[in-house]
Amino acid sequence: MATGSYSQVDPDLYPASASPGPSVSAVAWSAVTAGTVAAIALTIALLTLGTAFGLASASPWPGVGAHPTTFTIGTGIWLIVTQWVSAAAGGYLAGRLRTRWHGLHTDEVFFRDTAHGLLTWATATVIMAIVAVGATALSSLATGPVDVASSKEAVDEARKVAATFAAFTGLSLIVGAFIGSVAGAIGGRLRDRHP
Repeated sequence: MATGSYSQVDPDLYPASASPGPSVSAVAWSAVTAGTVAAIALTIALLTLGTAFGLASASPWPGVGAHPTTFTIGTGIWLIVTQWVSAAAGGYLAGRLRTRWHGLHTDEVFFRDTAHGLLTWATATVIMAIVAVGATALSSLATGPVDVASSKEAVDEARKVAATFAAFTGLSLIVGAFIGSVAGAIGGRLRDRHP
């Protein structure tokens, strides 16, 4: 059982001769905000580009253009790539743009950079989710209720598609969080190579 206090610093990592700096927040919110803005802007740009590709490959004529299954798979892959690239760019910028921390152990700097990447990903994801929910709510107000008869098979198929979509979205978000965290650590490490 450990007898030391968590409020004391490890003397092996921080010798008594090292002077502690002023107590400031470990989170550089300006860097996180910059990374978040960049991640959201890149997401919008890539989604717009993906929409252009999708509209170019679709056709209103039967038998012409991409098959619906191919189109759906391509759309899913594009959305995943968009999320991962945006998380990487935002996390990298958050790590790279933060101020240099003097007098901290390398492990603590690595943790903070990783946390900055994760916070950037989380902030961008929450903002995009709020926008998506708001857009969905507004679009549902624009149309009147439609009475559509549905079979048991159609409802079951829709349930399976929704479950698959949710599983892939959740997995993609978890991987995106990891990518954003790693990118933050890489950006921070590169930032510390310069004064």
